[in-house]
Amino acid sequence: MAAPFKQVSASWLGRSMVFRGEVAGRPPVVIDGETDEGPSPMDTLLLALATCSGSDVVLILKKKRLELRDLRIEVRGERREEEPRRFLRINLVYHVAAPGATESAVRQAIDLSLEKYCSVAHSLQPDIRLTYELHLRT
Repeated sequence: MAAPFKQVSASWLGRSMVFRGEVAGRPPVVIDGETDEGPSPMDTLLLALATCSGSDVVLILKKKRLELRDLRIEVRGERREEEPRRFLRINLVYHVAAPGATESAVRQAIDLSLEKYCSVAHSLQPDIRLTYELHLRT
């Protein structure tokens, strides 16, 4: 059986560094390298990490039968000064409102997300193989 895959596309909108990102059958998103019309690619990566982990935390707390009233995740990424300006460190700050939840239960949900379930967190690992193909029109 073939491994599952995800496919998206990004189309340059003909101005500056503005792209339309698309997943088939879903609303498009605008990603802007200059951040004038939308989040940058690196901002989007941090948002992907926050929402991936956040989704896990919501599900885990629900399975623990804890009432989650609010969840906000702030993410701070420290980048290299020189190219490639990749992230060197990423810190997530979880703001959780869950009456009756213990700190231990919420920490366990966060740890499970980051250590086991969050695909985005695991995709930041250095063993990811990056390949490409080129289809050139002249």
